[in-house]
Amino acid sequence: MRPVSRRVWLFTAVLMLASMPAVEAASEDNLVQTFFDDLDTLQADFHQEVHDGDNTVQQVSDGKVWIQRPGRFRWDYASPYRQQLVSDGERLWSYDEDLEQVTVQPIGEVLSATPAMLLGGSQPIGSIFTVEPLPASGDRQQFLLKPKNADSNVTALLLDFTDRVITGIRAEDNFGNITTFTFSNLVRNRELDSALFRFEPPAGVDIVGETD
Repeated sequence: MRPVSRRVWLFTAVLMLASMPAVEAASEDNLVQTFFDDLDTLQADFHQEVHDGDNTVQQVSDGKVWIQRPGRFRWDYASPYRQQLVSDGERLWSYDEDLEQVTVQPIGEVLSATPAMLLGGSQPIGSIFTVEPLPASGDRQQFLLKPKNADSNVTALLLDFTDRVITGIRAEDNFGNITTFTFSNLVRNRELDSALFRFEPPAGVDIVGETD
């Protein structure tokens, strides 16, 4: 089974957090806000694990991710299934290579139906989440983010920074499921080819949704 819809809201949540507009940080040591204020683009390898409420591993995935603020992103899955999630800022394309199917949704519809709507607006992070810095350990710093909207499907996000660069995100939903993202080979603010955020459906695939 390929949990594409779950990936959509989790990835969109993560990426739209990175796509939030720059605002004045509440304090000089507000690493979370400062990091995203200074972020224009990001590319990295990612490792993802999904655990259920009993901490049993449900799925392990690997791939590459590219982000360009505001609102453009691309997740390429290499394993266990070849899939792509691509947003040009207006539409989200979800492509399953094995199923030969593409699902297209206006990005606004995706955000309005998921916790990502909390992350994609114009408000500063502090107006959407409570942000709690956890005790630092050497060059590692963690921040616990909890949504202020009680109706959110996400109960908490744990952001992991090393040397002031984000290296991981842990998302917990209201069913007790936990999804972790670990980033490596991360590069910030390097110019990205705009073609990364355009999706051309391969010939012969089924297309579900509006493409215009």
